[in-house]
Amino acid sequence: MSKQRLLLVDGMAILFRAYFATSFTGSIRRTSTGVPVNAVHGFVRYFMDAVNKFDPTHVICCWDMGGKTFRMDQYDGYKSNRPSAPDDLVPQFDLVKEVVASFNVPNIGIEGYEADDCIGTLASMYKDQADIFIVTGDHDLLQLVDDTVSVAIMKKGIGNYMVYTPQLLLEERQLTPVQVIDIKGLMGDTSDNYPGVKGIGEKTAHKLIQEYGSIDALLANLDGVSKTVRTKIEADMDMLHLSRQLATICCDAPLDTDINVCGWSYDREIVLNKFDELEFKSLVALIS
Repeated sequence: MSKQRLLLVDGMAILFRAYFATSFTGSIRRTSTGVPVNAVHGFVRYFMDAVNKFDPTHVICCWDMGGKTFRMDQYDGYKSNRPSAPDDLVPQFDLVKEVVASFNVPNIGIEGYEADDCIGTLASMYKDQADIFIVTGDHDLLQLVDDTVSVAIMKKGIGNYMVYTPQLLLEERQLTPVQVIDIKGLMGDTSDNYPGVKGIGEKTAHKLIQEYGSIDALLANLDGVSKTVRTKIEADMDMLHLSRQLATICCDAPLDTDINVCGWSYDREIVLNKFDELEFKSLVALIS
């Protein structure tokens, strides 16, 4: 029997991408009753493209649940700079999950955790029995790359991916997966709103990790670092450790998903009914 292929879909990343790819024109696709559906429509196109490209035997879609996460308990400012979702997008959060469910694909999310944590947990649960492909736009997930886990970063337009394996990550960025975390620990993350070490940007972080291999080795050899860098690190030691913690995807979230209920097979009639309800005539050709 050929090996299983599990596609893990970063639902929020794709939904937001679909929303912004279509809303910048100012005209939002709506049903005849006025329900905004532009993000859901775009999501289906991205989703079906990923299924066709990676040809999975199993598919799971992971979501942020909104509300407080354990990282906010660790650091008050975590993601506090995020603007709230556009009004036209909010009603589409539930709609998109209905569409995913119509394909017989589980929607997974856990209160207090992020979608990344669900993806990391599922990848670590199943990487020994399946080849795993994670579809996302989020470079943080590169820390999950492994011999059987590939991270497909979506590029501009539908159907364009950069599929990272350990080899490609090393070739393109000179990094191992675990070093992705250490770089974020040093430089912080403006989109998630944690600072790292004040005054250390991506270039310096990359150079230090190249040279020392890890934050731990760097701290063990602080005497060998230039005085300016050493002073910055010593002044921000607590934040360095906290930022590294915040950057680390949790791979043991309390999930009890069974891969056997995630097989990729759907009832065309059920999907057609959902498309009909949302007036997605142009997408009917995508489903066999």
